[in-house]
Amino acid sequence: MTPDRPPISPLIPLILGIGAISTGAIFARMADAPSLVIAAYRVGLATLVLAPFALARRWGELRNLPRRDLVTVGGAGFFLALHFATWIASLNYTSVASSVVLVNTIPLWVGLLGPLVAGERFSRWTAGGMALAFAGGAVVGGGDFALGGQALWGDLLALAGALAAAAYLLLGRRVRPKLSLLSYIFLCYGTAAAFLWAGVLLTGLPVAGYSSGTWGAFGAMALIPQLLGHSSYNWALRWLSAGFISVALLGEPLGSTLLAWILFGEGLTLVKAAGMGGILAGIVLASRGEGA
Repeated sequence: MTPDRPPISPLIPLILGIGAISTGAIFARMADAPSLVIAAYRVGLATLVLAPFALARRWGELRNLPRRDLVTVGGAGFFLALHFATWIASLNYTSVASSVVLVNTIPLWVGLLGPLVAGERFSRWTAGGMALAFAGGAVVGGGDFALGGQALWGDLLALAGALAAAAYLLLGRRVRPKLSLLSYIFLCYGTAAAFLWAGVLLTGLPVAGYSSGTWGAFGAMALIPQLLGHSSYNWALRWLSAGFISVALLGEPLGSTLLAWILFGEGLTLVKAAGMGGILAGIVLASRGEGA
């Protein structure tokens, strides 16, 4: 899709990105604030960090960006905002393990939306992977239903976050080869921040008065999972397909679940672990169909 070659192997930043993004659920759980506020601060603070560099170094590129590309970046930002709003909210209702595994069904949605966004058809491998992963999701959701309707609602929010993230990746793949990383993430994160802060203000949620620990979690989320994690994936989008990038996200459930076990003592039942294994196996099968 782009004639240039990456200066280093894209796998290197992807591995770093996996580690960084794995901390997102942990910091979100540590922040004692409404989920929409957490998401708004995460992306908003990241945008503030990027702003002076983007405006000083990429002003010409930003000013001359074609309207069509600007709309595409804006769409990616909108779906990024929707991803954070739904996924972070899911952490209030279900476990970190369930939330992170379900939100990482992104490759399945990339395969499903690919024909609509990129004109690509998914293979039988992808269809089989989707069926297997949804079977695993039913096992996970069934276990949470036994715990109460709130846990099942959290699972559904996490799935909505996966769908939004797939749209974010597909739109980013369309425009990222045309833009420098700094310009793209500044516009994308900035658009997401605008939507999230609009939601915070319209709903009248508190924007101040939080504990020092919560403020620290806000800052950590902006710097580690957002600027380091998401930007690593967006850098790789210049050379790799959205399907490949979404498959790389499969490393997040392992890191997040391990951190949740260490920090929060969250355990896994055998039934839920089997369901998660089904989801992961389905995603791997679907990724084979994507050729990633």
